[in-house]
Formats: sequence, C-alpha cells, structure tokens
Amino acid sequence: MNILALVEAENHVCCRYRIAAFRPHLEAAGHTLAIRALPKDVFGRLKTYAAARKADVVILQRKLISRFETGRLRRRAKRLIFDFDDAIWLRDSHSGKGFDDAKRTRRFRSIADSADVVVAGNAILAEQAGSKATVIPTCIDTDRYAPREAKIDVSIRLVWIGSSSTLKGLETQRGLFESLGRSIPGLRLKVICNRFPQFEHLPVDAVDWIEQTEVAELASADIGIGWVPDDPWSRGKCALKLLQYQAAGLPVVANPVGVQAEIVRPGVDGFLASTTEDWIAAIRALASDADLRQRLGSAGREQVRAKYSVDVGGAMWVELLNRVGKGASC
Repeated sequence: MNILALVEAENHVCCRYRIAAFRPHLEAAGHTLAIRALPKDVFGRLKTYAAARKADVVILQRKLISRFETGRLRRRAKRLIFDFDDAIWLRDSHSGKGFDDAKRTRRFRSIADSADVVVAGNAILAEQAGSKATVIPTCIDTDRYAPREAKIDVSIRLVWIGSSSTLKGLETQRGLFESLGRSIPGLRLKVICNRFPQFEHLPVDAVDWIEQTEVAELASADIGIGWVPDDPWSRGKCALKLLQYQAAGLPVVANPVGVQAEIVRPGVDGFLASTTEDWIAAIRALASDADLRQRLGSAGREQVRAKYSVDVGGAMWVELLNRVGKGASC
C-alpha cells in the first residue's frame, strides 16, 4: 500500500519516533511511506489534503485540524488513521488557563470519530479515543544504543533529557534536587536540552541536544531520572525519556505517574520515588553499588527490546495496516 503521513514536521520528535522509525519495516512488508509536513495555513493544508487521493492509507499525526478540514480530508482519504501520543485534547501542565479546552476536545473527538483507526501511544490515551483505538507505543531503535559497563566512580552522574517545555516540570522541583545534592557526595546532573537549570548544591553539566550525539551522552551517565507532575496532561505522556535511558542500559528513578509506573519495575530496572526521602534512598543505593546499576540497567534494556523496540512497533504497524487494507477498523 501507498502510505501518506501528514505530520507537524519531519524532524519533529513524534514523527521521528512514531512514523519515520518504522519505514524499513513497512517497506520490507511491501508498503511505501511518504511523509509530508502540514502547512501552517489553512489554504496550504487544503491543498495538501488533495494528495490524499493518491494514497491507499493516510496517517494524520497529532494535528487537531478543524471539523471542516477533517471532513475535507476524510472525503479524500480511502483509509484514515489518526496517530497521537499526548493528551492533546487538554492544555499542558504549564498553561495558565487550566487543562480543559472545549475547542481542542471538539476537534479531537471529530478526528477520532472520523478516522478508520486511532493509534494511541498508551492505554490511557486509547481509553479517551474510544472503540476504534489501538495501542502502539513510542518505540526505540535499540541498535543505536551501546551501553557502557557501570563502574565505581567518585562522581555519579544523573541524566535528564527533554525539551525546554518539559524542563519546566523539573524546575518546579528545586527543593528535591538541592536535597539530592546535599545528601549524596559527588552527585552531578547532566541536562541534555536547549536550556539549563541551575542549583546551588547540585552541579549541572549542560549539554546541548544534538540528535547525532544524544545516544553517547546518555550512555556516559550513570542513572536516568524522570519526574512529571501528577496531573491529567502528564498522565497521558508516553515516557520516551525513560525508554531512552533503559535502551542506554541505565537504571531509572522516576515518580509513579502514568506509564512511568509501568515502565519502571521497582528493584528490577529502577526505582519509583514519590517523596524526597524516596529519591534520596533510591539514588544513594544506586550511586554506591555499580553492580546494582549494571543489573538494573541491563534488565531495563531487555524490557525495551521486548516491548518497546522499533522491531516490535514495526510489526504492530504492519499487522494494523494489513487489517486496515482488508477493511477492518482495528
């Protein structure tokens, strides 16, 4: 089948991890994949929708287009799949207007109802999308990651990777990170982003995010960390950073919100921490025991290979497209 994916941008993280990563698997199954960025203006998008006639399947990713545009695209697409990986019917955690947004909700419902299939990044999101939804998680190409052996070191490096917007959540936890820095000698925090926090008691190693170097930067750390607010937006997150840490062979410490509580298995590949005392205990245990870091990091990497790898996700996409091609909704 000829597949056309309409995305925000080809270099957008969602396109890279949720569509472009599966190109080899789709092509091996006899499909072709064309990716086009949706123009920002309505007229440009309407022209783009015309190309949908030539495709056997159209994947619309994340974009909450208007009901009018949804109708136009639906009439031109033989088969329409909507893919999303956030609670996009809501405003995010840092909006001053609150979470509920009637316009977003209407558009989300219109697209979900119009699509033949809705692909959600996790079960929490799928529940909102209704009976047409199926779950394909955000996946990692584990072949890109080459974990290093955990070693005893005077300095233990936590690592956090993410966007400037998600860094806001980390910055609200200044008290936690100051406590970690005061409690655990030699602790450092590597931040891979495009801006960086500063703490008085926890040294921050600022690393500009570059796609070509992110894997090596992650692998050179010791412990991956994930903290998100316990709110409706964050509960829908797909926890990509945790999967990246695990693919790099790092043990993970995270708070138990949304799928973070599923991805991190306490004592198996990391620890879940709610209070400051939980965080200090978990990181202190990992900082003092290189063998523990190695064991938990290896278990996390195996979990990614088994459940969240590009091979697993690619097979799920191929199976879904086969069903869609036969006229099944999901």
